Order: sequence, then C-alpha cells, then structure tokens
Amino acid sequence: MKEKEMKTGVLLKRFVPYYKKYTKVMIMDLFCASLTTICEMVLPLILRYVTNQGLKDVASLSVNTIVSMGLFYFALRIIDGIASFYMAYTGHVMGAAIETDMRQDAFSHLQKLSDNYFNNTKVGQIMSRITSDLFEVTEFSHHCPEEFFIAFLKTVVSFIILSRINLPLTLIIFCLIPVMGVSCIYFNLQVKRAFKQQRNHIGELNSRIEDSLLGNRVVRAFANEQIEIEKFTQDNMEFLNIKRKAYKYMAAFQNTIRMFDGLMYVVVIVAGGIFMIKGLIEPGDLVAYTLYVFTLLSTIRRIIEFAEQFQRGMTGIERFMELMDADVDIFDEEGATHLDEVKGSIEFKDVSFEYPDDHNAVLSHINLSIRPGEKVALVGPSGGGKTTLCNLLPRFYDPTEGNILLDGQDIKTVTLDSLRNAVGVVQQDVYLFSGTVFENIEYGHPGASKEAVYEAAKLAGAHEFIMGLKEGYETYVGERGVKLSGGQKQRVSIARVFLKNPPVLILDEATSALDNESEYLVSKSLDRLSEGRTTLTIAHRLTTIQNADRILVLSESRIVEEGSHEELLSKQGMYYQLYTSVRETEKEVELEK
Repeated sequence: MKEKEMKTGVLLKRFVPYYKKYTKVMIMDLFCASLTTICEMVLPLILRYVTNQGLKDVASLSVNTIVSMGLFYFALRIIDGIASFYMAYTGHVMGAAIETDMRQDAFSHLQKLSDNYFNNTKVGQIMSRITSDLFEVTEFSHHCPEEFFIAFLKTVVSFIILSRINLPLTLIIFCLIPVMGVSCIYFNLQVKRAFKQQRNHIGELNSRIEDSLLGNRVVRAFANEQIEIEKFTQDNMEFLNIKRKAYKYMAAFQNTIRMFDGLMYVVVIVAGGIFMIKGLIEPGDLVAYTLYVFTLLSTIRRIIEFAEQFQRGMTGIERFMELMDADVDIFDEEGATHLDEVKGSIEFKDVSFEYPDDHNAVLSHINLSIRPGEKVALVGPSGGGKTTLCNLLPRFYDPTEGNILLDGQDIKTVTLDSLRNAVGVVQQDVYLFSGTVFENIEYGHPGASKEAVYEAAKLAGAHEFIMGLKEGYETYVGERGVKLSGGQKQRVSIARVFLKNPPVLILDEATSALDNESEYLVSKSLDRLSEGRTTLTIAHRLTTIQNADRILVLSESRIVEEGSHEELLSKQGMYYQLYTSVRETEKEVELEK
C-alpha cells in the first residue's frame, strides 16, 4: 500500500509541540544565535570605517582608535565563543531529549496497537521507524529553528545595511534571491522524495536481515545460504540505486546554488565597480558591501547544506507520524470499570468476527456459555476459528458483531489491564525474553518475591530442571529462549502463568510441538494449572482433552457439535471422524516403531 506523502507544513505543525518542554532552552539558544550573528555582522562595519577613513585622511586614524576597535571586536569574539558553546552543547542535548521523547511516544503507542497492526507490518520497518529514523531528529530539532533564525536575522540586517550603503545595488542582489528560492524548492522536493524512498528501503533491508538471521537454522538446514545472499544482494543494490538517485538531485541542487552564488559575485563586481567609478559608492563601502554579500551567501550556503539534514529530519518525522497515526482499535471505553474478584463465567452472545484486512468470516453468530471453573476444549480442522475465538476473550481483537461477557460484564466496559490480568495464556509458540530464567518467570507478576517465583516453578514442574542448570534461576536463556529445550521453555511459560494466578486460562495447543516425554511433563503441569480455573483448551491431539467437562467442535466459522467425549463419540459426527482418524494415525506410528 502506497503511503500518502505528508506536507512539510503539516509535519512541522505536529512536530512543534515537542519543543514545549524545552521552551526556556530554545529561547536561550535563539538568544545565543542572535549574539553570534551580531558578532559576525560587526566586522564589515569596522573594516568599512577603517578603509574609508584611511583613504580620506589616514592621519585621522590613531593607534588608540585601532587598538580600541580591535579589543572591542575581541570582546565580541569571546561572547561569540560562549554563545556558540551553549548552542553546540545545550542545543544538541535538547535535540537528543526531543528524540528520546518521540521514541518513548512511539514505543508507548506500539503497546496500544492490536494484533492486526503487527500482522500487517514488518518488524524491521517498525524498528527502523523508532531507531534510525529518529536519529536524524536530534540534529534537525536543534539546528532547524537555529539555522532559519540566523538566516532571517542575517538577511534582514544585511538588507538594511546594504540598502543604506547603496539601494540600487542591493535591490539587484535581492531580486536574484527569489529566483534562487524557486530553484531550491523544486530540488528540495525531489531530494525529500528520494530520502523517503531511502528510509522505506532501510526498513525493508532490516526486515530482510532480521528474517534471514532469525531463520538461520532453516537456511542452513536447506543449504540455502547462497539464495539468502542473492536476495540480500538484490535488496542491497536497490538501496544503492535509491541513494544514487538522491545524490543526483542533491548534486543538481548544490550546483544550482553555486551558479547563483557566482552570479551574485559577478553583479557585485561589475555593478559595484561601475558605481564606484561614477562616485556612487565609496571604496570602503564596496569592501563592506562585498563582505556583507559574502556573509549573505555564506548564510544561504549554510541553509543549502542544512537542506539535506532538513530533509532527512523531515523524512524521519514523517515516518514517525505515520506510526503514530496507526489506529488504536483496542482501547478502554469511556467510563470503563476495573474488573474485581473474577469468578470465571464466560458468555459469547451472537459473536461474529472477520479480519479487517481480508474480510473473511472466521466466526459466525457464536453463542456459548461457560460456567466458572468449567474446562472446555475446542477442536476442529485448521482454520475453523478456535484460536480466534480464544483471542477475542482478552481482546486481542474485538468482535465484528455481538458481545462477550465475563462474570456478566461486557468485556468492552472493563479496563484492558484488569481484563488481561484475569486471563492467562499458554501458547504453543512460547516466547521467552532475553534474560534469566528468574526474570522470565517473574514477568508473570513483576516484583514478586523469590519464594513466589520458586513456588510457581515447582507447581509448573520446572524447579528441578532449573536447579540442574549451571546458574540455576540466574541462567541466561538466550534470545527467544534458544538455550532451553521446547519442553523446558513451555514449563517456564507455565510457571509464569502460575505466578500470574489468573481465574481464566487459555491453553492454545500448548503440548502439540513437544516430544512424548516433554508432553507428559507439561501435561501434568497444565493439569495442576487448570485446577479451580475456567479453562479453554485448544488441542489437535484429542487424547489430551478427553477429560474436559465439555468439548466444542468448530468448523466453517461455527460450533457444529458440543458435548462430552463419550457423547460426541456416540453421535458419530465430525468429532467421531476426527478421533477415529487420530487413533488410526497413532496405531500406524506404533507399528512403524
């Protein structure tokens, strides 16, 4: 999907509020900028006076006068040095602080986005938006107001002084500036678009690298290293081509400015020389005039050089705003109440759901009541809606139609925090954070005592293997828990839920990816975890859910069968077919052994 390009004015309007916290720093920074400008603008006036006086009557110049002017200018340079230090240090710190605030806002906003956003956005793109894209903001947020303020001051002061020296020559010079401005705007827009492409492709490149590195075992297993290299080379060369395009426009931009730069000097030399011959301008005035034109052109060149940084900063801000504009579709409704003392009764009332991006119906008019403490199993073919139905309960998604009640309260009327604290999830694909075993279990209840963490691990059947690790609970598990086996990771995740101690539990195929021994150990842990809790279990291995109080068979977005294991077998419907098929498969496996 092509992203809409935001106008510079709109971006700046949305960016400016980030300066609010640093208003005093910004005012002081601009004050220091004005001091440095004054110091720079005084020198041509001193040289003008000395030159004119020297040509008219050199005897009128005394040593004391020259020394006094020298000391005065030296004092100005000291002031300039102090002001420049403040701008370089405090100004940059302010820029870094604004970058930090924006990154904090971006990360906080990401925490509010639903699964739908992450399903449709590459992690590499998200990483690029909140890291490298915002690196440019530090320089931009500091230099942007400073550079334009200095340019404005120098332009106005130069125009006033130059007009007093020779108005016709000044008007000729300043008539060239709008023409230069139009050329700058055109090339600036081209450079901005090129930098936007560049930033987008960095995100794609990051995604390619991340995908390849995270899947490195699969790559090696299929001996596809060369294929990955070729894919990366293609993306890498495309990135080079985008940068080549950006530099082409930037070179044309800078060359145009150099041409106007030279044209202005030609005007000063020719027109100024003619005016001096005709006695319309003094030699000292022409020297000062040339210095002020030099200062003016230096200012324009600084703005030109800043243009690349400006466009990089604007591109970073634009991509940041695109992230911040991502809709938060799961949020606390106005007046949402805190959910207390949850018993665990659940009711689905005419619930339908379809994913917003493809609009395919996943659930259709589901009506379901679950008693507190009841153990309900969900089975059926893949794509039947089992996981989706469970994901609606903690509001990972909201139903397209209908309502879901927890203890008689519509889950949309309670706070997300209290709702999700009441629901524990154990998934097939276990995610452990990079850190220690202790930290991963404690994640279920941040700030829990060591004793509570150890007890949770014991209940999950994890304490024994954890103590057998080299550093026990302080063992580093690696990224995504790669240093632990599948069964060990699953038991750590179960310990995490034990520590959370939720009244409602969702088990999403929690044992399907494990070997027989690990499955047995994890199943025992899950049985202990399910005691006294309302439990929804999604399972492909039907032998693991025979003792469920009730089994629901989902197919084609609806519940097609419901009952106990024995009741469903006696009906000889879809559950019977599924169960029989699984048993035959298990027998074939046993015979092969």
